[in-house]
Amino acid sequence: MADAEASLLEYLESPQLNCLNEAPQHTLKGILADKKKNTGSAYLQSDADEQLLLNIPFNQTVKIRAIALQTAEVARGPRTVRLLINRPSLSFEDGEEASAVVQELELSEADVREGRKVPLRFVRFQSVTSLHAFVVSNQGGEDETRVDAIDVFGMPVMGTRDVSGLKKVEDE
Repeated sequence: MADAEASLLEYLESPQLNCLNEAPQHTLKGILADKKKNTGSAYLQSDADEQLLLNIPFNQTVKIRAIALQTAEVARGPRTVRLLINRPSLSFEDGEEASAVVQELELSEADVREGRKVPLRFVRFQSVTSLHAFVVSNQGGEDETRVDAIDVFGMPVMGTRDVSGLKKVEDE
């Protein structure tokens, strides 16, 4: 499918974006506010330790095929990331609970340096209203984790809410 690899960032529910343990001057909203892959100087950084808990809500139901995390400082880039979906609220304890985790990723240095698309178990991400990424550790065992860009790839589920941008094609 041609649209299967499209970025889903345009479907973000920006006011609801949040991240636990983010440094006040380097936030998740700072890198996702434009609803496209961040190419500027902003970045997300953890505050008290290397862990981050990203809450990424969408304004409609989506199917997710892949995720990409990129950093300019590989040693502080995410390594172990646990993905959860559709949680109304989330704490670090939820990220530790194995039964809640939909998929765990082990990112390589090349994955985070190049912002490679990491394929997900597509069957588990068919009806997603919010994606939660629990960054457990980083590449170099550093005190802080840094993420310069995030992108989520997939497609919207047709027939769900927020269809304001769609127009019916009339016979010409």
